[in-house]
Amino acid sequence: MLTTLLALLPIILITALGYLLERTGLISRDQWRGIERLAYFLLFPAILFKSIATVDFNAVPTLEMGLALLCAILVMVGGVLALRPWMQARFNINGPRFTSIFQGAVRWNGFLALAMADSLMGSEGVALLAVAMVVMIPVLNISSILVLSKYGDSGVTPTPAKVARDLYTNPFNIAIAAGIVFNLLSIPIPGFALQTLTMLGAASLPVGIICVGASLDLNSLRRPGPALTLGTFIRLLVSPLMGAAFAFAFGVTGNAHTAIIIACSVPSASNAFLLARLMGGDTKLMAEILTLQTLVAIATIPLAILLLDSAS
Repeated sequence: MLTTLLALLPIILITALGYLLERTGLISRDQWRGIERLAYFLLFPAILFKSIATVDFNAVPTLEMGLALLCAILVMVGGVLALRPWMQARFNINGPRFTSIFQGAVRWNGFLALAMADSLMGSEGVALLAVAMVVMIPVLNISSILVLSKYGDSGVTPTPAKVARDLYTNPFNIAIAAGIVFNLLSIPIPGFALQTLTMLGAASLPVGIICVGASLDLNSLRRPGPALTLGTFIRLLVSPLMGAAFAFAFGVTGNAHTAIIIACSVPSASNAFLLARLMGGDTKLMAEILTLQTLVAIATIPLAILLLDSAS
């Protein structure tokens, strides 16, 4: 427990630094958007590509880990969708509010997950999280887009061609696909290029976490309700249990098991707010969920690793 807390402490401090920087006005909102785009389109894809291109898939339980995460994701997606009629009848949760609960429950913050894995397991942890991203990012992007297209309030239903275009133009998906090609074909990466990717990747984690802190809105938590509670705790409590259960079912142990717990325990993706805004979700509720999840995860992530990972 103490080891996990110490590994999490720098992430907490950097998140707090991002929050303070945004509140001081030293960096304007437009400048924050530029920093977020830099991380999203360059820094984060760089570490994804390098990690996947250079990882030895034979040295990690790629198939077992991928199947465990895929099953956990599908159960979470199906479970939240099955709860929608109950949410509507019991708490009068409409379509746009449901989309924010859905994104809050099933999506994950890759920045925080990578930082946690790096703190706890070093380069092996980053490689394992890269394997997780190969499975999780495309599936979660597709499911989020489809749910928002059905229940959102944008008035526009994306066509299959639009969904496909969103997927193959996503910088994360491009980096993942390129990394897989380089890995499977054993394409050598020159030393200078590898060093460049290493430097960009090293910048991605602190910059990404600072952006997470800058996006927090503590004022949004003044009036918590059922939608905020459901969107927060389904992700932080149920998702780690699903990850641990399927990791056990597929025989995943060791650092790969820890990587699964981390991937299933971190808060939802910060760009869920952008997707909600673009596709008619409830942006206010989405901001509340992201903020509360980030705060509560300070306690739930170490507990999930302590209680669920120790049993592997």
